[in-house]
Amino acid sequence: MRILVVEDEAKMAGLLHRALTERGDVVEVAATGGDAVALAGLGEFDVILLDVMLPDMDGFEVCRRLREQQVWAPVLMLTARTGVEDRVQGLDAGADDYLAKPFSLEELLARIRALARRGPVERPAVLAVGDLRLDPAARRVWRGEEEIGLSAKELVLLETFMRRPGQVLSRDQLLDHAWDMAYEARSNIVDVYVRQLREKIDRPFHRDTLETVRGAGYRLRADS
Repeated sequence: MRILVVEDEAKMAGLLHRALTERGDVVEVAATGGDAVALAGLGEFDVILLDVMLPDMDGFEVCRRLREQQVWAPVLMLTARTGVEDRVQGLDAGADDYLAKPFSLEELLARIRALARRGPVERPAVLAVGDLRLDPAARRVWRGEEEIGLSAKELVLLETFMRRPGQVLSRDQLLDHAWDMAYEARSNIVDVYVRQLREKIDRPFHRDTLETVRGAGYRLRADS
C-alpha cells in the first residue's frame, strides 16, 4: 500500500515510517498541513494517517482541504485530543476513522487494513450542485456567495436532493428520507416543503432548478 503519514513530531513520524515500511508499504511523510495537501494532490494514496496537531494548520482543516480537492483516500486521524467534540469535528471534516494517542501498533495496522479494504469513496464534506452548496455538518446553505436560511426539515430535504443530483425522486422516496418511519401524514407534505424550498433556493435568484416531473416526483437539476 501507499500511505501518507502527516506528523510533525520527528520521533513519531520515524516510528510510523519504520513500522510501515518493514511490512512492505510505500510511505511518504509530511511534517506540515501544507505539505500534506500538496503531496496528496500529486500522488494516489491508499490511506492517509493524519495528526491533528500540526504547526501550520490543524488536521481538521487539512482534511477539509483534501476533500475540497477531490482527494478521497481514507483518512485516519491520530491525536491525543480524545474529547467527543474533537472526534465529531474530525469526522465532520471528512475523516473516516479516529485513533487516540497513545495507541498500539497492532490496532493501528488493523485500522489501516480496514480502511484500505474500503478504498477511496467520494465523501465530500460540502455538497455542491452548480453554485448551490450545502455543509451538512454546519447545517448551512449558500447560492453562490449568499447564505440561505433553511429550517431543519428543509435542510434534510435539500440534502436528499443534493446527494442525488439529476435523479427523479418520488414523494414516497422523499418521505422515507426526510421524515421518520412513524410519520403517517402522507398527503401533500412533500409538495408543501418543495414549494417552500423553491421560494428560498430558486425564486430570489431567478432560477428553476428544483423541477416537478409530472407523475413521477421531483428532481434537482444536475446542471443547476
